[in-house]
Amino acid sequence: MRQPAFWSLALADISDPDYTHVWIDVLPAHATADPAAWARNLFSRAALPRWLAAAVVVGSMLRRERPRCDAFAVRRVEGEEALVSVDARRVDMRVGIGVDEERALVRVVTAMRFKGRGGRLWSLPLRLSLAVLMRGMIARARRELSGVTR
Repeated sequence: MRQPAFWSLALADISDPDYTHVWIDVLPAHATADPAAWARNLFSRAALPRWLAAAVVVGSMLRRERPRCDAFAVRRVEGEEALVSVDARRVDMRVGIGVDEERALVRVVTAMRFKGRGGRLWSLPLRLSLAVLMRGMIARARRELSGVTR
């Protein structure tokens, strides 16, 4: 029997995070165990709440940039975990999406490192809404990836 252990690509990439959060949910029957598929589904444009997608677009317009479709792209996959990384001016964020097929669990680990005093303040709305936001994104991904139709 394996001893309980916890490791994530998110924590390996940001070893001294200023903020972390972990979600664990049940892997639905018949759902894929591919962590990259879970990551792509979680962070697809359709999965993001409209207010968050709008904030990304407005932020890009204020910076006079085109909205980037690859901001939440999978950067790396190792074993049973995929890594999504976002480096912004005020905060670096890593999200590790792991699928443990043996135990039928999906885990999402977020680690953030703030850059300067402004980063902590700037990320406050995200940190406050992250628990509810990610819970909804995981629930939607579970429905999508299980193959169950409504």
